[in-house]
Amino acid sequence: MPLLVTGSIGIDSVKTPFGVSENCLGGSAVYFSMAASFFSPVRLIGVIGSDCPFDLAKVFAGRDVDLTGLEVRPMSKTFRWKGSYHNTMNEALTDYVELNVLAETPPPVPAKYKDSKYVFLANTAPGLQCQLLEQIDNPAFVAADTMNCWIEGKNEDLKVLLKKINALIINEDEAKMLAGENNLIRAMEKILNMGPRVLIVKKGASGAIMCNNIGEKFALPAYPAEEVKDPTGAGDSFAGALMGYLAQVDKTDFATLKKAIAYGTVLASFTIADFSLNGLTSIKKDDIDKRFETLKKLMQF
Repeated sequence: MPLLVTGSIGIDSVKTPFGVSENCLGGSAVYFSMAASFFSPVRLIGVIGSDCPFDLAKVFAGRDVDLTGLEVRPMSKTFRWKGSYHNTMNEALTDYVELNVLAETPPPVPAKYKDSKYVFLANTAPGLQCQLLEQIDNPAFVAADTMNCWIEGKNEDLKVLLKKINALIINEDEAKMLAGENNLIRAMEKILNMGPRVLIVKKGASGAIMCNNIGEKFALPAYPAEEVKDPTGAGDSFAGALMGYLAQVDKTDFATLKKAIAYGTVLASFTIADFSLNGLTSIKKDDIDKRFETLKKLMQF
């Protein structure tokens, strides 16, 4: 089934204890699309400036990623982010950011994208997420991401968005902030009462936990990765694989969501093994399936 993603496309500079990657390709829509393309066709909506050094058609060559929704603005500059990781590398420190095109009017939804059945609204202002969603005719399953600045600064807009989506995918700190609750399980229950029927909380090296609005719960640890060079994009790859799998099988029941989370966990483990997209572009679907089976065996007792 058609899977639509809208999010950032950026020029990243990343420093970790394992090295530095200057002016590399990044952005939520890029990581999401690369991960999701292992499972289903992807329709990408994003915007870049004329300064973008990357040919996205070449980046996604051989993958079913439709770039009709990519807009290049000759008079604008591409989103830039510089971040660093220290010690356990659980969280990035933003050293520098230029919103550039992300501070401008978002790109329109192409007419041929309007029948998308699966939609992921990557992290951006919740008002813009709502605007894009209104352009989709009849989506079957909509998931969204958000972050602390929108929780604090655009809380009313975010509450409107939560009533329009099926699932919210955020990290543990964001969940506690949104709910105003330090206990994660109680925080998740409060968020489910705000609208979405499914809430998935990313816990970094501790894995992920999911709850739905009828009381079902599922927790999965992270894949025991041998290499962690750059965590950038791991959360977006997680969401990409999760949504890609749902679109592939065209089911969103709780059992299917659990399997989708496992695939998301596996793709995140490949992402963190190298800088930028290198951890994803160096693998094949067989590698993903083998790691999925390993994770499945590790969870049996």
